[in-house]
Amino acid sequence: MDQTALALKIGETATLKATVVPSDATNQTVAFSTSDMAIATVTPVIGKVTAVAAGTTTITVATVDGAKTASCEVTVTEA
Repeated sequence: MDQTALALKIGETATLKATVVPSDATNQTVAFSTSDMAIATVTPVIGKVTAVAAGTTTITVATVDGAKTASCEVTVTEA
């Protein structure tokens, strides 16, 4: 993932990027998820994070087979 920590204010968005290596891997598909949707949501395929409420959550990206994962701690503060 291109970031391991991210700070947003409520209502802001950011897009996380994931790179699968090696670049010629058979399956390049990944899925993003959040540990707390009440703090920040994330689109599963694109990785667009939306800050919902103040707090901290973890956004995780994983290969579809679950073999590789990476995470980003997202801290959301009041606007």
